[in-house]
Amino acid sequence: MEKTKKKLRRSLLIAVQIFTVLLSICLGFVGYQTYYNGMIQKYKEYEESVLRLAVNGFDWDAVELAIQKQEEDESIQKLRARLDYLKTNLKIAWLYMLEPLNANDTDNMRYVCTGNTKEEYESYKSKGQDVVRLGKLTGTEFPAEVAAQFMNFYKNSKPEEFWYYPNETEWGSVYTTSIVVRNSSGKPICLMCVDINMYDIDATLKVYPLRIFVAGFVFAVAFIIVLILWLNRRVINPLKRLQKSAHDFVSKANGDDIHSLWFEDPKIRTQDEIQSLARSLVTMASETKQYMQKLIYETSERERISADLNVAAQIQSSMLPHEFPNREDFELYATMNPAKEVGGDFYDFFFIDQDHLGLVIADVSGKGIPASLFMVISKTILKNRSLSGQVPSPAQILHDANNQLCEGNEASLFVTVWLGILDLRTGVITASNAGHEFPGIRQPGNNFEIFKDKHGFVLAGMENLNYTDYQITLEPGSTLFLYTDGVPEATNAKEELFGLDRLMEALNIEPSAKPKELLPIVRAEVDKFVGDAPQFDDLTMLAITYNGRN
Repeated sequence: MEKTKKKLRRSLLIAVQIFTVLLSICLGFVGYQTYYNGMIQKYKEYEESVLRLAVNGFDWDAVELAIQKQEEDESIQKLRARLDYLKTNLKIAWLYMLEPLNANDTDNMRYVCTGNTKEEYESYKSKGQDVVRLGKLTGTEFPAEVAAQFMNFYKNSKPEEFWYYPNETEWGSVYTTSIVVRNSSGKPICLMCVDINMYDIDATLKVYPLRIFVAGFVFAVAFIIVLILWLNRRVINPLKRLQKSAHDFVSKANGDDIHSLWFEDPKIRTQDEIQSLARSLVTMASETKQYMQKLIYETSERERISADLNVAAQIQSSMLPHEFPNREDFELYATMNPAKEVGGDFYDFFFIDQDHLGLVIADVSGKGIPASLFMVISKTILKNRSLSGQVPSPAQILHDANNQLCEGNEASLFVTVWLGILDLRTGVITASNAGHEFPGIRQPGNNFEIFKDKHGFVLAGMENLNYTDYQITLEPGSTLFLYTDGVPEATNAKEELFGLDRLMEALNIEPSAKPKELLPIVRAEVDKFVGDAPQFDDLTMLAITYNGRN
């Protein structure tokens, strides 16, 4: 538990550190961007004001004429005086006018006029340099891509529109703002530009991240110390007591003595979710103990019921015959696979006398124990009635059985039945159908086909019903196939039914298959079709091949 406590504390400490670092980075980034954007906006506004002072209220038509003549006349002298004044009295680096020429050649622009302070004029003179005059080419001062931007702004800008350009020059970082100067008719004649050094903002931005980091680190240390103290008192220690109680409860739960199982109250009084969790665990532990006691009882009951069902399944299976061995005049085989432990489907075959064989297949409504009980009653009544005296009529057997099953049928169960009596001397089957599936018949040399007989009403549905007999003649080598609806109604995962067409295809896979071979083939095709889908209904099949008597 101590190790777990340390892991929790370490994890929380690491999470807080990461959170603090990320928060510092985010705050630093946001502060950096806010400061930078604010400073740039101030630069823009200041440079816009300088350009308005330089441009407004001047005779630009005269300047345009001087540019065309490339002569520094009186208008250029006045313009230079204005720019010198602004340059001397305002905090700017450069103030100049440019005439864009092209964006491809090295000499892509030329100067119209520049503003200088008295000190700058003296510096030019001491170095033997001339002041920038009208017509001087800029040379490589402006790269081609910058000149292209100047040219685009010069040709396409609107009146009073400004263009901003942060620029890295050989004299340091500057922020350039430009405006197009127009004559009285609105025609562009040149660009007025002002540059301001970005020394202040660059210097501040260099130390800004360090300040954020130091402040964030100090904040993180103080925050972590306070948080650890708070976590120990409000989280770690209560969780430790809660863990101990839970560990003791689990240890006792693994033992055999359920009566000694108890969850010790950790006595947490934090007035928060942890206290609520502790109370919930105490309640849950008490309910768990009760549930475990109930589960032990129910498990023993379930095991007893399961044992009873296994016995019932064995009894049901033993009630159903599978084949008559060592017969030459016919071959018979049947199977029944219930959907639950016990089922409602059943089949039967028995000798009425030495020349007549009774065949029965039936399907009780519902599943499980109620259906299996009704199945036993139905099977017994049908067989007893079939064996009472002379060879009876199948229709009369169904009539009498129906009346008996209707008595006391408070559960409203019913059963579908196909019942036939085979004359082993002639191969003639006299049969009657009480709402059951159509039989399948394969005559010698042919495939299986569905024989659509006339259906009567199900047994136990209504008293005093009459049923109809019909006859089928089986030639030697013929096979009769009987089944319940669980075969054609077998369903796969796509909710598709196996159906009669697939059943006929399965029956005809092996044209000469005997009953003991035929039923496994059909079952294999059903299983392949159904796949992993659960079995919802009983699967019952019976097949008999009539060989005839010599």
